[in-house]
Amino acid sequence: MDDRKILILYGSQTGTAQDVAEKLAREAKRRFLSTRVMALDDYNVVNLLHEELVLFVCATTGQGDPPDNMKVFWKFIMRKNLPNNSLTKMKFAVLGLGDSSYQKFNFIAKKLYKRLLQLGAHCLQSVGLADDQHDLGADAVIYPWMKSLWEGVLRLYPLPPGQEIIPADVKPPPRFKVAFNPAEDRVNTVPTSVSNGISQYTGDHPFHASLISNERLTSDDHWQDVRLIRLDIEGSGIKYNPGDVVMIQPQNSEDSVTEFIMLMKLDPQKRFTLQQNDPNIPLPSLLPQPCSVRHLVQHYLDINSVPRRSFFEFMALFSTNELEKEKLQEFCTPEGQEELYSYCNRVKRSILEVLQDFPHTSSVLPFEYFFDVIPQLQPRAFSIASSQVVFPNEIQILMAVVEYKTRLQKPRRGVCSTWLSRLKVTDRPVVPVWVKKGTIAFPRDAVTPVIMVGPGTGVAPFRSFIQERSSVTSNGTVLFFGCRNRDKDFLCQEEWEAAVDKGRLQIYTAFSRDQEEKVYVQHLILEKAAILWKLLDEEKAWFFIAGNAKQMPDDVKSALHTVIQENGHMTSQEADAYLHRLEQTRRYQAETWS
Repeated sequence: MDDRKILILYGSQTGTAQDVAEKLAREAKRRFLSTRVMALDDYNVVNLLHEELVLFVCATTGQGDPPDNMKVFWKFIMRKNLPNNSLTKMKFAVLGLGDSSYQKFNFIAKKLYKRLLQLGAHCLQSVGLADDQHDLGADAVIYPWMKSLWEGVLRLYPLPPGQEIIPADVKPPPRFKVAFNPAEDRVNTVPTSVSNGISQYTGDHPFHASLISNERLTSDDHWQDVRLIRLDIEGSGIKYNPGDVVMIQPQNSEDSVTEFIMLMKLDPQKRFTLQQNDPNIPLPSLLPQPCSVRHLVQHYLDINSVPRRSFFEFMALFSTNELEKEKLQEFCTPEGQEELYSYCNRVKRSILEVLQDFPHTSSVLPFEYFFDVIPQLQPRAFSIASSQVVFPNEIQILMAVVEYKTRLQKPRRGVCSTWLSRLKVTDRPVVPVWVKKGTIAFPRDAVTPVIMVGPGTGVAPFRSFIQERSSVTSNGTVLFFGCRNRDKDFLCQEEWEAAVDKGRLQIYTAFSRDQEEKVYVQHLILEKAAILWKLLDEEKAWFFIAGNAKQMPDDVKSALHTVIQENGHMTSQEADAYLHRLEQTRRYQAETWS
């Protein structure tokens, strides 16, 4: 048995890669493989030299960047001085999770696969490239890839004599052991201090910032509610620069927490403690010990997320109702994928709503399996929209409150934006935060011209930069801003106009709905071609894009390509090469999100 070992490593930003890695681990255990699963940066990368069988599950973030929990590993594995025979003992497989609407689709998985081959490792099968944009979502690639993988693994490592694969309907042990505390010891657990007394804040140890203000910037009759939220970080020691990102750990809304507690017939004040059930799975650092049921539901369980296929697999294991069990099992088959996608992903049905749709099953779901069935509530990233030079003790964010309709009666609401938008200063709320480097970096000097394209809340990182640069110089700072209407969603209008009056900013605006023909930022770029070309070519300006990933970044890049080609008198291929050089030298950068 000793040689039947498998290591599963993941790089995950939103929890999906971790969920897939844990699914792989359960499947490995069904095949009697000694299994470890962990985040890439929790693993001592030097030990890779001795590993024989390793599976990598990697997401790609930003513009082809590794997730936060694999950055140390990434830096190491890409070192040029590693010998080409470093990993000759290793057999591996790589599964990538990505979104083809981004230009660098699954960049990390593709590059890791090639790098492991360069270092002498032997691949079990070709890299899997899951795509969120597929009609059936990422599962359309993940499950066929897994099926092929296990066939290959068992050819190399046959089952021990006399053993068969453990049936899929046998319940695995729960992730953690749960012990409920005596009834008289019940209290609710809430954050009690503003600072946790450490200088380096992380997701495990956030700083609890107090709310200074929560101001709506768009007009009351506008379809979108955009907020400027100011958070007090005095005494934290937190430092940030323009382009950096603040991570916020959200909470579930009171109404959904109450709904979940009632549905699952839980006592919200009851307290419990957790113990490890697997030495390789650490206890959740964000949960106090002991923890109240209400605190768990409000701060930890992602009850409003769209369930993944593993959720239905677990639900099917516990279901005792014949009709519900049959439907849950059908959702887990290849034939049921289209129906599952229509039921869940297409309409963004939440875990809470699915539990309501399967009442007989949810009523028998054991509490200790909540940690296996329901994913952890993930932090949200926001570009910081303020300069620490101007606001030394604040972090400000520009946030669009996410709300939209699907075929379901209830509107879909973003967990974090809804929670933040409802915070009132008078209630003295605290917001768990920490700061990390963003994907864009501005020039360090005060003289290089900077061209920024930031429609809507995409303007957030540029507001930070404009505030900072305006405090020291009036040198070439150009902003292209777009929204629907001048009088409804022209974010920070007074601020921009004041900077223009002082000679600190040039701004070009596109109000797409203020005239019959729609005008967007890419149209302005073509209109201002001569100015842009002079800034780019003669004055060596840097060019930045931030905003929604759907069409805008590609449309802007295409317009810039036209500017370069026509004003530089180049062929299309020469303009491509010029743009590529700008990217290589970081003079062209984009920060986009879906």
